[in-house]
Amino acid sequence: MNLRPDLMDETSPEGIEVVQLTTGPEISGSHLYMEAQIFSPDSKHFLLHRSATAHGGDRTDPKHQYFRCDIDDSCSLHQLTEETGAWAPSLAPDGKAVFYFVDETAPGQGRLSLKRVDLDGTNRQTIMVVDSPLPDTDFRPSRLYPLSTISADGRRLAISCFLADGNAVPPTWGLLVFDVEKATVDLIIHGPSWCNMHPQYTRSSVPADVHDILIQENHGNEADRQGRIAKLTGGTGADIHLIRDDGTDLRTMPWGRDGTEYCQGHQCWRGRSSWAITSTSTRLETGHEAQLIESQAVVGEGHLGARTPGAARNDLTRDVANPHFHHFATDSKGKRLISDAQPFQQGGHVVLADLGTPGTSPLTNVTYLLNAGSSCCKESHIHPFLSPDGSKAFFNSDESGILQAYMVRGLSSA
Repeated sequence: MNLRPDLMDETSPEGIEVVQLTTGPEISGSHLYMEAQIFSPDSKHFLLHRSATAHGGDRTDPKHQYFRCDIDDSCSLHQLTEETGAWAPSLAPDGKAVFYFVDETAPGQGRLSLKRVDLDGTNRQTIMVVDSPLPDTDFRPSRLYPLSTISADGRRLAISCFLADGNAVPPTWGLLVFDVEKATVDLIIHGPSWCNMHPQYTRSSVPADVHDILIQENHGNEADRQGRIAKLTGGTGADIHLIRDDGTDLRTMPWGRDGTEYCQGHQCWRGRSSWAITSTSTRLETGHEAQLIESQAVVGEGHLGARTPGAARNDLTRDVANPHFHHFATDSKGKRLISDAQPFQQGGHVVLADLGTPGTSPLTNVTYLLNAGSSCCKESHIHPFLSPDGSKAFFNSDESGILQAYMVRGLSSA
């Protein structure tokens, strides 16, 4: 862990510190994506992704592993996974255990294991192994998405995957839901448009909401028979849905698909609320903007996006001149938001803002923290996120020449 005051400048807030968490030149370090559930609820421990890119990494590399970072112990790192193929962990909402997969699959073959280990590294168990077609289907999972997501009650784990055998046309993807107590798995939705699903369980513990998963549908994508994606969407772009984890009650988020507003493909829950936020790419007569829009799901599985009747939409960035926000996350209370922002050609800014009343208030107190110094290419996206209590921020950067992980502390005074 190294202090990096050089990443701040005269416009950075007083009282914050930037800490470089990984420094080894022989191995790259990257935090998990800002959507990932990797923090303990007390904000003292999180999972660090080592020997990785900003969107995954080489799961056949034995150095590709996940570590527990203990913030109060000088951000010391302790290896939690040990298997080649370890993939897509989720930290249980109570902070006691980590669930993860060991991916030894290829299209139409191989085995997939779901495992758990206590956060202190003890009591490692294999919950179940999938080495045959999924129940009531001819599909075998492969090409697992690099993120899993866990329900707020800690009972179910979801992950998206490729399903075809390498010969089927069109190729098929789907969403798996694992019951970690019963050691069962169900395929709840599948088809050719689910190639980049970004599944995210609601953080809400309200019984009526706890089964909801936010998912992305990529209409018009192009991929080969092995599931390698050449084009993510067609002309109208992606749209975002909400689905129950039993495969019922598919709903629509009112974003994009109107010929002017396009979903960038980055969205998250606003803390533990029923509101979600997406980043858009909006093409206006006056130029291009990238706004943040919050909404709630609308009943019905239509694909009208922003034109969905009865939609509640709130442009969080309406008071920001020429907004350009891309990757973002909130704290657990949905009161603070962090994002990367233009100018990306000059390293990318990291900004912090306050969130007001859901559905009505814009961002306020938008505060520049630092320039990440990143090349901002796909494999080194900044991907900032916050600790649950909002007191610390985390981001990635290849400013040193190798992708590394960073922390900003002292945000309570920012």
